[in-house]
Amino acid sequence: MAQPATPETERDWPFEVRPLAPVFGAEVLGIDLDQAASPEVFPSIYAAWLRYQVLAFRGLEVSPATQVAFAAKFGEVQVHVMNQYLGDGDHPELYVLTNLDESGKPSGRHPDRGTLDWHIDGSWNARSGHSTFMYAERPSKAGGETHFCDMYSAYQGLSAEWKERVAGLRVVHNLDFSRTRRHGHEPLSEQQKAKVPPVAWPVVRTHPETGRKALFLGDHAESIEGMDYDEGRALIERMNRLFTPDHLVYRHKYTRGDFVFWDNRCTMHRATTYDTANDIRVMRRCTVLVDEPY
Repeated sequence: MAQPATPETERDWPFEVRPLAPVFGAEVLGIDLDQAASPEVFPSIYAAWLRYQVLAFRGLEVSPATQVAFAAKFGEVQVHVMNQYLGDGDHPELYVLTNLDESGKPSGRHPDRGTLDWHIDGSWNARSGHSTFMYAERPSKAGGETHFCDMYSAYQGLSAEWKERVAGLRVVHNLDFSRTRRHGHEPLSEQQKAKVPPVAWPVVRTHPETGRKALFLGDHAESIEGMDYDEGRALIERMNRLFTPDHLVYRHKYTRGDFVFWDNRCTMHRATTYDTANDIRVMRRCTVLVDEPY
């Protein structure tokens, strides 16, 4: 999808932004989502998103249709292969994360434990995640945060030795691996596995719009091409820890009506735990796919 021309500086934006962390992340102030989606304002929203990597609106009423329509301005919205999480028939693009049982009470079960470790949405897909859009319908009272890590700065902060080491590495990302690892009691079906075969990506990728280098790894990463499996697993685990230092992390505590969207090409993220037996958390998510590999 051809992206809109973007204003060069924040002075040109018809809204305010308030940084959420020293390096990245910002809250948008002074407009609502309908205004943000308008032809006059959207190019500036897109520019702000590229600049800050994570944008947040607070206290919005966002219908499923509005969420999907806004995401579609960024590109093709994914219908996730794990169809057990999908929204109603009118909006299959929505991936619903809830701990409520059929009677509307907390079930005590976490809906997707794979979200609790650092990952990149859709890294297991031949068309990986471009952007993700999360709406807090019923955020938990405690916990249930999303943590984001700036992968531009993670790359910039590597030593010369590490930059040389990762420069040629290609890592195989595999949804079946990560799903079985974190949710072995609810593995992918054979039909689901057939739709998403493993795919290899370089650890260092250049963002196609900003031209900046970022690290690309996370919990879906299973093995390293050309390396012994166990040796590769150990290196992946080490890199996932090294690449997500605390000082590069923004921690978003949701309030009801938060609408947060982020760039999967230059961030990793994870959820935090909450009391699934006594608290309630209902979140709607959808992900836009990249147009082509980069």
